[in-house]
Amino acid sequence: MGQIVVTEFITLDGVIEDPGGSEGFERGGWAFAFDRGAEGDAFKLGELETADAQLLGRKTYDGFAAAWPERTDEMGFADKMNSMPKFVVSRTLENPTWTNTTVIDGDLAAEIGKLRDRFDRDILVAGSAQLVQSLLQEGLVDELRLMVFPVVLGKGRRLFLDEAQRGDFDLAETRQTGSVAILILRRK
Repeated sequence: MGQIVVTEFITLDGVIEDPGGSEGFERGGWAFAFDRGAEGDAFKLGELETADAQLLGRKTYDGFAAAWPERTDEMGFADKMNSMPKFVVSRTLENPTWTNTTVIDGDLAAEIGKLRDRFDRDILVAGSAQLVQSLLQEGLVDELRLMVFPVVLGKGRRLFLDEAQRGDFDLAETRQTGSVAILILRRK
């Protein structure tokens, strides 16, 4: 049975908005101000390699679909991104253009159940703030992988909503790579 694994770049104050700077957020691009080291790159590749599929929100899908089909790299990251099955939670996307993309517009919990039954390994959720907040609220996240950057932005979309329900996780692993910390947390 597949596991829902959320992977996020996150600031010390919980902001996940626009780490790469392509979304137009006035404080965007913050992740590139820090060295995540070769181990950080290997971590990101490894989590993609151990996933059977990606689950994305519409905004993240649009950004990824605009960038990844044209990319190549020696590590094979782009090839994996482009070839693996992708599922986009959206009520408005009708004709996705990125290879192997399926739109999900039904009941979120029921659709997640179908994905878990369909895949044996991880179903990776990157970015996708609104989707991740919904998954957390419904108790559908099995694991959080947070790459914590040593910066406080003071504002921006945060991973956890102020009204979020309590959710307990076990701290499964911590490590430092470059100037960032990686936290892996599993739902109790």
